[in-house]
Amino acid sequence: MFDELIQKLKNDNYLTLETTPKRSPIFDPILDRIEELGLDKKVDGFSVTDSPLAKMKYSSLFAALKLQQKFNKPAIATMSMRDKNKIALQSDLLGANDLNIRAILALTGDSASASDQPKTKGVFESNSTLLLDMIKCFNGGIDYAGQILDAKPKPIYPFAVMNAYAKNPKNLFKRIKLKLEHGAIGIITQPIYSIENAKMLLELFDKAKDEVSHNKDAQLIFGFFPVTKLKTAQFLTSHVPGIYVPKEWSEKLYNAKKISDIEQENVGMKLSKDIFKKLHDMHPKIHIMSANNFLLAKKIIDILD
Repeated sequence: MFDELIQKLKNDNYLTLETTPKRSPIFDPILDRIEELGLDKKVDGFSVTDSPLAKMKYSSLFAALKLQQKFNKPAIATMSMRDKNKIALQSDLLGANDLNIRAILALTGDSASASDQPKTKGVFESNSTLLLDMIKCFNGGIDYAGQILDAKPKPIYPFAVMNAYAKNPKNLFKRIKLKLEHGAIGIITQPIYSIENAKMLLELFDKAKDEVSHNKDAQLIFGFFPVTKLKTAQFLTSHVPGIYVPKEWSEKLYNAKKISDIEQENVGMKLSKDIFKKLHDMHPKIHIMSANNFLLAKKIIDILD
């Protein structure tokens, strides 16, 4: 399962779909919607978020397990440094490994100050590189303290994330290089909306790999989030660091919205499909995010058929 995913990442087309668990003890409705739309047959694997924006949700590890059991395809489980210390994180890695949850997306995590749970405090013993280091230790058969584990874990595949845009590209380069140095085999970008931006990221990634003595098989994965509404474009630009939605997108969506909501959606869908196809033609390693709007994700993916 995981060997095939990693081989596709290194040598072939690669497409994964993000899922976001809800504030519910039941994950099955998400599974049912994916199956209903046939998305499980269109992607190589899934990812699962870990209580984004510090809003309490169903466990990413259990959700990843259910995705794998249902579709027999790998799921990348997000783990953040926000909520747990190194003891709890390593404990989770051990249990996940036993249940074959072995692709981990390491995040620092959103600030606990945004939480929907009263008086929540973040742990944040370090940033995501600490979790990458823990995974490296586990792959060597030891824990983070250097103690030999009673049984060597099955291989764990570490992923990381990065911004898609910065006023100073040197900052992006430093982050790429740092995560490669700590062992990330796949780095997923924030959503990309311009070919020029995508070219810059590939150039920075290649340069960073040249300067890292190991981890030569690591790959950049373009993140993509379809934008079909003006308010979405405005939100991403104003409130999500590391994303740049071109001004012409907002202008076209604004003009379309003045005509009708349907026209706005049509214009946004065309813009999204056009850039997605160009990104895929340039670098066919893409991670699709849709905030669980799986019908929207399917409309985008279908252009590859």
